[in-house]
Amino acid sequence: MSELLSLTLAEARDKLRAKEITAVELTDAYLAAMDQTRDLNCYITETPEKAREMAKASDERIAAGNAGAMEGLPIGMKDLFCTEGVQSTAGSHILEGFTPTYESTVSRNLWDAGAVMLGKTNLDEFAMGSSNLTSYYGAVKNPYTKSGSNQALVPGGSSGGSAAAVAARAALAATGTDTGGSIRQPAAFAGLVGFKPTYGRCSRWGIVAFASSLDQAGPMTRTVRDAAIMLGSMAGFDPKDSTSVEAAVPDYEKALTGDIRGMKIGIPQEYRVDNMPGEIEALWKQGIEWMKDAGAEVVDVTLPHTKYALPTYYIVAPAEASSNLARYDGVRYGLRVEGKDLNEMYENTRAAGFGAEVKRRVLIGTYVLSAGYYDAYYLKAQKVRTRIAQDFKTAWGQCDLLLTPTTPSAAFGMDDKFDDPVAMYLNDVFTVPASLAGLPGISVPAGVDKDGLPLGLQLIGPAFGEETVLRAAGVLEQAAGFSAKPALMAA
Repeated sequence: MSELLSLTLAEARDKLRAKEITAVELTDAYLAAMDQTRDLNCYITETPEKAREMAKASDERIAAGNAGAMEGLPIGMKDLFCTEGVQSTAGSHILEGFTPTYESTVSRNLWDAGAVMLGKTNLDEFAMGSSNLTSYYGAVKNPYTKSGSNQALVPGGSSGGSAAAVAARAALAATGTDTGGSIRQPAAFAGLVGFKPTYGRCSRWGIVAFASSLDQAGPMTRTVRDAAIMLGSMAGFDPKDSTSVEAAVPDYEKALTGDIRGMKIGIPQEYRVDNMPGEIEALWKQGIEWMKDAGAEVVDVTLPHTKYALPTYYIVAPAEASSNLARYDGVRYGLRVEGKDLNEMYENTRAAGFGAEVKRRVLIGTYVLSAGYYDAYYLKAQKVRTRIAQDFKTAWGQCDLLLTPTTPSAAFGMDDKFDDPVAMYLNDVFTVPASLAGLPGISVPAGVDKDGLPLGLQLIGPAFGEETVLRAAGVLEQAAGFSAKPALMAA
C-alpha cells in the first residue's frame, strides 16, 4: 500500500494507463490511509462507497481506452464546492446537513475527467481564516511537527484540510480555493505545491461564496507537474459564471520545458517586511540564486502600493462577505433556530449558525458598507485596489514573473495566534497583493526552517500567464529538491 501512496499524480496516471495498477487498488490504498490519519481531521465528510464506485467506472473506461486526464485518480474536494448528493457545509454549522441537488462546475469538470472523490475536506468556516481553526467541525492538524516536539501545528487556511490530506498521503491531490492566499499559504505550511490561477480561469459557479471578486479555485498537489495536470481539468469557460473568461485552456503540462533562459524574474523590494525571519530572507536569496543559475535574469522592481494591500483586502473581502452571507437566514435551507417572529428567527439562526470569525468579518463588512462610511472605507479601498493592480502592470514592463516568499513564517502552533486576529491576518501579507490584482500565483516547497518545517517560495505572473508561472515553478522545484516528509510518513 505504501508504494501506491508514494506515487505522484503524474506517476499514478501513467501506471493506471499502462494497467500496472487499477483505480480500485489505488482508491482502496487512500481510503485505508484516511482511516490511519483521521486524528488530523482532514475530512468533514468521507465518501468511501462513492469513491469505490467511481474507481470501478474508471477502470472500465481505462480498459475501453477512454481514459480522461484525471482518470482513476483519488482526490479530496474542499467542502466549499457543492457536490450533488453529498453534504456541503463550507465548514459552518449554518449549512450542516445541506445536500446540494447540483454539482459545482469545477468538481463536475474533474469528475468528467475521471477523478475519484475520497470525501469533502475540512476548511476554515466559509473560507475565513489562515489556520483551519475556525471550522465548526474542529481544527485540522498539520501532519508536520517541529523536530523533537509534539506540539500540534496548524496546516494553514482556509484550505487546511486539503493541505493536510495531501501532505499526509490521505489524498493524491485536492482542490482548494484562494481568496487572499488560502491555497498558497497552507501549501507552504504543508510542503506542497499550491496554485491560484488567474481570476476567471476556473468557474466560481457552485462554490460557496466568500468574496466574489477574489475567490478562485485551484489545485493543491505534491509536484508542479501534478498541479499542471489537475488545473487543466479544473479550468475552462463557464457561461453560468459571469466572471468566467472565455479563453482556451492550454496544455499546462507541456509548459514544463525546464528552460527559463532569458526569462526576467522581478524581486519586489516591498516584500522585505519588518521583522522578517532570517530563514525566510535566506531562502528568498537562495531562490534568486537558483533562478540565476538556470539562466534567468533577476531585476529589482517596486510595487509601491503593496503596503496598503492587507488593509485593503480586509475591507473589500469582509464587505463582499457581508453581502454574500446575507442569504443564510434559516428560511430556505440549512440551520433554522425558531423565534417569536421572523426577525428573531433570523437573529437566532445567524447567532447559532455562524462562528466568531465569520461574525467578526460580517460586522466589519456591514460597517464599511454602511451609510456614512462607504466612501471613507469601501470606496477608498477599491481605489487603492486599482492602484495595486496598476503596480503589477507596470512591473510586467520590466519582468516576466515575480519571486517572493509565500509566508512570513513556517507553520505555527494551534494556540499561538488564535486570540489575536490581527496577527493571524498578517499571515497573508505576501499572498494578498496578487489576489487583489487577480493574478496567478504558485507556492513551491523550497526548504525547511531550523525545526524541519516546510517553507515555500512564491512565483506571481501576469493575468493568464499560468504557463510561464508553471515553467519557472518547475525549474524552482527541481533546484530546491524538496524532500522533507511529515514524521508519520518518514517512519
